[in-house]
Order: sequence, then C-alpha cells, then structure tokens
Amino acid sequence: MSSLNSIRGILDAWTGTVAGSVVAGLERMVSPRVVRLVETETGTFALDAAKVENVPKEIAFEDGKFIADLAQIVRGSRVEIVLRPARFLFRSLELPARAADFLDGIVRAQIDRLTPWSASEAVFGCSAPVAHGSESITTVIAAAPRRLATGYVEAVSGFHPTAIAVATEAPEGGRIKVFEQKSRGAIDPVRLSRTLQAVLALAAVTAVVGSVAAGYLADSLSAQEGELERQIAQRRAALRGSDGGERSPLALLERRKYETPSSVIVLESLSRLLPDHTYVTELHLAGNKVQIAGITRDAPSLIPLIEQSQHFTRATFSAPTTRNPSDPGERFHIEAQIEPRNAP
Repeated sequence: MSSLNSIRGILDAWTGTVAGSVVAGLERMVSPRVVRLVETETGTFALDAAKVENVPKEIAFEDGKFIADLAQIVRGSRVEIVLRPARFLFRSLELPARAADFLDGIVRAQIDRLTPWSASEAVFGCSAPVAHGSESITTVIAAAPRRLATGYVEAVSGFHPTAIAVATEAPEGGRIKVFEQKSRGAIDPVRLSRTLQAVLALAAVTAVVGSVAAGYLADSLSAQEGELERQIAQRRAALRGSDGGERSPLALLERRKYETPSSVIVLESLSRLLPDHTYVTELHLAGNKVQIAGITRDAPSLIPLIEQSQHFTRATFSAPTTRNPSDPGERFHIEAQIEPRNAP
C-alpha cells in the first residue's frame, strides 16, 4: 500500500507540475488586467489598479463585504488579495536539491506536520527555493486557515473576475501565493492535472488491451504457421516416398550413413593424433563439429597435429588456454570441423 501511495504522490506531483506549466504559458500569452488589494496595518485595503475612476484608494472590509463598488474594475480582471504577514504561520523547510521540481506536492504532503491544519483545512504556499550548495535547497512555507482566505474570495467572486489569488509577504521578502481560484471559463491547474491523469490511465489501459490482443494474434498466427509447416512436411514426405532412385527413403538413409560423422572413428582418430602428455577430459560432438577439452604440456602444438589429420579441418581454440598451479600442464579447449570418412 505504501508503494502505491508513493507512486500516486509522484504522479500527482508530475501532472501538477505539467498542468501548472501549461497554465502559466497560456496566461503569459493572454494576460488579463491585474487588480491588487493590499491589506494595510489598519485592516483596510489599498487598491492598486490601472485606470481606476470613482473608487477610493483605500477600501474597508466589513461583514464579509468590501465597502466599495468594485464591479467595473474587477469584472474580467485578475484579483490579487495581499494579506498581512501577521495572519499567517511561516515555517522554513530544507529539502534535497532534486526536490525543486516537485516542491508543491512535497509541501502538500507535509503540511499537517508543519502546521496545526491539514491540507484540506488550510491555504498554503511556498517561496522560491534558495540553493545551499549543490545538495540542498531552502523554502519558506506560509499557511493560514482556509476560512480566512475564502471570506475574501467570496466577497470578490460576485464581481465575476477571471481569477482570484490570495498572497502574503514573506519575512525575508518576496510574495507567497497561498490560494488561487479560476472562473469557470478559465483553465484550472487542478482540473488540468486530473485530466492528464485520466489521459495517462486511458493510455495505460489501451496499451494493456493492445498487448493482450497482440499476444492473442501472435498465438493464432503461430498455430497457423505450425499447421502449414506440418502440411508441407507431409507433402514433402509423400513426394520423397513416391520417388525412386537417389530420392527414395533407403537411398537417403544410406547417404546419411556415410555423411554423418562416426563418434567411434572420431575418438579413434583423436587417440592416435594426440601425444602421450595430453589428457582429454571432455569431448562433445555436435553435427559436424567436435569440441575437446583437457590438459597438455604444449597446447599450441595440438592445432597443427589436428589439422594434419584427414578427419579434421579448421581447428581453433574455443576458449583461452589457462594454467593452474595444481595442474600438470595447460588446460585447453579446441573446436574442429569433422570431415566424414565412414566409407570402407
């Protein structure tokens, strides 16, 4: 079960990264107007937006509503709500350098250990990682209760923006985004990540089905091929049986008798060729080849002796010659071609 959870976590992190990259690329191509509401120390919000008319620069927030008509400037815009750092809990986290590509997934998996809230009860984000040498990175995590962010998001959602983001200022500087909500017409990284996972699952199922179908077709074709070979063999046997002379079964057997090497003749020839200081420990006959292994005082001299025989040709060493301290000579492995000479 733990391995399945690990694989699911890696898949979530990978698809989340891909989805975030796609959404970021699309947003750079078509970037909406940004309206920024920055919370001041008095609890009001400073409005930062281009071409603002008939809207106060500072807006109060009371009873879950912004005390100003923001419909004209918020509609179709991206709204960024920057809350005071005092509303957030900050934690520093040190990770291996290779974890930089999966930072969001790692933080989500450890948020309940770093903060009093679980991932479903909190809004959280992390700063850009700072490298410490080549082995580790450090990031700052900002977290707050989810109800804190949703109150401001619901107050702005009625004005129909394209996206709403909640962020705060990190103690070391820089801004940390802890929440983002897209409108129905915008691309949501979470939905895109789930779509990617569904596509990958569909591709895996298709691959499995294709593999099973290919195996079934291969077995069926193999069976048909075997049946055809059997029928061809039967037809050839029938043709050989019907022929006379040299193609008759008796003639073929007679020819095979004289063309197949005789193990007795091979053994007798080797016993005559090899010198007295040579001991054969292994002998293998495979078709028209003979393989011998043993111990001798002078391994290179065996090749010419075997080549001089009328029963053998193309004698070569099939393995390196070795010598052990306990052996009386060199260990050799020789392979030669047999010239059948079984005629009387």
